[in-house]
Amino acid sequence: MKFGILELLSLLGSVGMFLYGMKLMSEGLQKAAGDKLRHIMALMTNNRFIGALTGIFITALVQSSSATTVMIVSFVNAGLISLTQSMAVIMGANVGTTVTAWIISLFGFKVNIASFAIPLIAFAMPLLLAKKNSYKNWGEFLLGFSFLFLGLEYLQHSVPDLSANPEMFAVLQDYSDMGYLSIVIFMLVGMLLTMVVQASSATFAIALIMCSKGWISFDIAAALVLGSNIGTCITPILASISANALAKRAAMGHLLFNVLGSVWTLILYYPFIRFIVFISTSLAGDPNDLAAFADSADPAFVRALNDRTLDLSVPENAAAAARFADMQYYVSFGLSMFHTVFNLINISIMIWFTGLYVKAVNW
Repeated sequence: MKFGILELLSLLGSVGMFLYGMKLMSEGLQKAAGDKLRHIMALMTNNRFIGALTGIFITALVQSSSATTVMIVSFVNAGLISLTQSMAVIMGANVGTTVTAWIISLFGFKVNIASFAIPLIAFAMPLLLAKKNSYKNWGEFLLGFSFLFLGLEYLQHSVPDLSANPEMFAVLQDYSDMGYLSIVIFMLVGMLLTMVVQASSATFAIALIMCSKGWISFDIAAALVLGSNIGTCITPILASISANALAKRAAMGHLLFNVLGSVWTLILYYPFIRFIVFISTSLAGDPNDLAAFADSADPAFVRALNDRTLDLSVPENAAAAARFADMQYYVSFGLSMFHTVFNLINISIMIWFTGLYVKAVNW
C-alpha cells in the first residue's frame, strides 16, 4: 500500500476541512443567535435541572460542547453565574454534543454527501456576500455544514487502507486483541487524539470510519469515543488559564465529570457494551455484524466494498454492497447510541451531586 507525503497531506487536509466545517457551523450559529444565547444561559441556570437542559439545548444548537463550556467559564469569570450553577450546564453540554454524532451517523453513510454539500455551498455564497450580518451568519452556518460533510467524505477515502498492508494491520490487531487492556489503550488514544485536534467529533468520525471499514471491532471503537469525552476537556482548561480561580474550578469540574463517568464505564465496560448492542440491534441492527463479516470474508472483497470498486451490475455484488452499507449504518448507529447513553446515564447520576462537585474543585 502506497502512503507517501501526498497521501498524508490529503489525510491531514480532510481532517482540517472537517474541523474547519465544525468551527464555521458553530460560529455562524453563535453569531446568528447573538446575545440571546448568553441571556438565556444567564437566566436559566438558577435550577440545576433547568441548567442541565439549557446546556443540552445550547450545545445541540451550536454543535460544540467546548464552545458552551468556554462560554460558561467566561460567565463564571465575569461573575454572571456561580460555580454551582455552572456545573449543571456543563453536564448538559456533554449530552448536547451527541447531536453532532447523530448527524454524522445518520447522514454520513446513508446519504450521498457530495450530492447536497456542493449545492449548499452555492446557497451559502450569496448569503456570505450579503450586507446584512444576519444573512452572513447563516451563510457561515451553511458553508460550515457543507465543509463538515465534505471533510467526512474525503476522510473516508484518505484514511490509509490498513487491510492492504499486512504489517500495519497486524500491529493494529495485536493492540486490539489484548482484552481489557486494549480498551484502556484505545481509550487513552481517543483522549490524546481529541486533546490534539480539540474536537471530540473528529475522534468520533475517525473511530466510525475505522470500525465501518472492519479494521477495529465495535467495542474498540467505543473505547476511542469514551476517551474523546476526557480529551475534549482540554479546550475549557486552556481557556481558563488567564481567568480567575472560580473559572479555573469550573473547567476542572468539567474534567472531573468526564473522568468519573469514564471510570464507572470502564468498570462496567463489557456489560455496558452488551446493553448498547441490545438497544442498537432492537432499533437498527447489530453493530458487531460488520467486524464479523470482515473477519470471515475475503480481504480483497472487503477492500473492494470499502473502495466502492465492485461491479454493481452483477446482482451478487449489488446485494453485497447493499448489505455492507446496512452494516456500516449499524456501526454508526451503535456508536452514536453508546455516546448518547453514556452521557445520559452520567448526567442522570451526577446531577444530584453538583454540591459535591463544587466542594471537590474547591478543595
